[in-house]
Amino acid sequence: MSIKRVFFLFPLLLSGLLCTSCFQLIEEVSVKQDGSGTAVLTANLSQSKSKLAAVMLLDSVNGYPVPSKADIRRELEQLVGELQQTDGISNVTYTLDFNTFIASISWSFARVEDLNTITDRVFEKMKVTTANHASYAYLPATKTFSRTYVYEPTAKKEFDKLKAADQAVFENAIYTSIYRFDIPVVSNSNPIAKVSASKKAVMLQSPLMDLINGRKNLSNRIKLAN
Repeated sequence: MSIKRVFFLFPLLLSGLLCTSCFQLIEEVSVKQDGSGTAVLTANLSQSKSKLAAVMLLDSVNGYPVPSKADIRRELEQLVGELQQTDGISNVTYTLDFNTFIASISWSFARVEDLNTITDRVFEKMKVTTANHASYAYLPATKTFSRTYVYEPTAKKEFDKLKAADQAVFENAIYTSIYRFDIPVVSNSNPIAKVSASKKAVMLQSPLMDLINGRKNLSNRIKLAN
């Protein structure tokens, strides 16, 4: 598995990414008091849509084959079908816009812990070696949501093996996580995370290179009001 596949929703557009390093990976999780909720993973390449539209007209770029729109849609549909079979997961859908080059996949979960299974399956399917191992948990009794993040140095080693042109893909890429709740946040343990004005959402944003190099930690323990 290769870190070059880190763009999990448009894996077949790697060749297009070689033309630009402007993209965002966005994770959104909404949690109810009982621990159920919804999640959305989004890949946003809209800042480079003109370049990517041009790339889609080619057969290959820098030795990488350029997939057709049908190839990309077929890959996502297959992923949705597989995730529908995951225990605790339902309502799996995706959106794919070739005008804006924004793709997302969403689902409902019965327990926060179900996120651990489905994210592992998404990255395995997309042949991703991530820069971390993340696990999620929620304790309804204490109304505490936690994300545990463990940096994996092997990701940096894999990144260092890439050609300079491939490494440049990640230079300006941004990772964003947003956790939403239906009751106010009392505290959170990550100093770089920001709590919304409504006190019902926590956002953490980081350059993807900081995660690859181990300069940022995404672990967070969020305590909600009783």
